[in-house]
Amino acid sequence: MSGLSVRVLYWAPRALSIAFVAFLSIFALDVFEEHLGFWPTLQALLLHLLPSFVLAAALILAWRREWVGAAVYALAGLAYIAWVVSLSRPVSPAMRFLWATIIAGPAFLIAGLFLANWLKRAELRSRHR
Repeated sequence: MSGLSVRVLYWAPRALSIAFVAFLSIFALDVFEEHLGFWPTLQALLLHLLPSFVLAAALILAWRREWVGAAVYALAGLAYIAWVVSLSRPVSPAMRFLWATIIAGPAFLIAGLFLANWLKRAELRSRHR
């Protein structure tokens, strides 16, 4: 692998993880539209940010143990798809597919990149430093 591809493979899942966590965190801002008061809003905000906290913690662990990132991000994508499929409210199949693609797709991409990092870890670590 060339020096550039080593750097891209090393940094891509980490940078995409940060961007993905930031993207998911934006969805938590809808709690401010509910006008619940301070403590209920704070509670709702923390609940909505829980997936972001879990993925941020996974990124911290995956920074050196790439298999953790591969596993957690793959499980997060599967969990989101399971949630979308199990929705009881009427949502069209096209909308369910769109939601799954927008949220689970990047999670699976990041999982794949962390998996590639883990499989190539010896070469990446020797050439990255």
